[in-house]
Amino acid sequence: MSDVTVDWIDKHQLQRLDEMLIVVDENDKVIGADTKRNCHQNKNIEKGLLHRAFSVVLFNSEKKVLIQRRADTKLTFPGYYTDSCYSHPLSNPEEMEEKDALGVKRAALRRLQAELGIPQDQVPMSDIVFMKRYHYKAKSDAVWGEHEVCYLLLIKKDVKICPDPSEVSSFSYLTREELEELLERGARGEVQVTPWLRFVVEQFLYAWWPYLDEATRFIELDKIYRV
Repeated sequence: MSDVTVDWIDKHQLQRLDEMLIVVDENDKVIGADTKRNCHQNKNIEKGLLHRAFSVVLFNSEKKVLIQRRADTKLTFPGYYTDSCYSHPLSNPEEMEEKDALGVKRAALRRLQAELGIPQDQVPMSDIVFMKRYHYKAKSDAVWGEHEVCYLLLIKKDVKICPDPSEVSSFSYLTREELEELLERGARGEVQVTPWLRFVVEQFLYAWWPYLDEATRFIELDKIYRV
């Protein structure tokens, strides 16, 4: 057990701290595995511990993007507004498959169901588009943080949502203008917004929005953006 307290997270989140994540180098090469607990402690991050993650941006047929507010019992950035789904592939053969990012896509389907209650048969694997990768680091508080090479995945689909309250406190579909207002409110300190949501929106989504029907033009598989 760790010597740091996690008394704000619930039993469900506590169990997830033992999940084995995929440890990578700065070029996203797999070099090992470690627990979610260890991967998210700032003391380990400052020593260079880096793991693989993914970010899903889910648009409906009205070209609105799904934004969720993280549950207050999440380990990092509790209560923050964030992207449609953000999590990690696990260190197992199914979710480590590199070809066409199949492992990461499987993990995304798993977490879309776990967080948002979206049945996996509602989103065929072919509907998940691997767009970009980015490498970033951010502190949630003095003890916990994020340090990840993140796969940015795009889904355009109308889905049924039934969120798990231990993962998601609220959600809504936002237009570009509404999302801009959310980020402005975050900048004014009126709400809390995850740093990766702000980066993804400002770096990528604003440019993609007018061209969602041809978003594959923005795919970059070889580059890793550094935040």
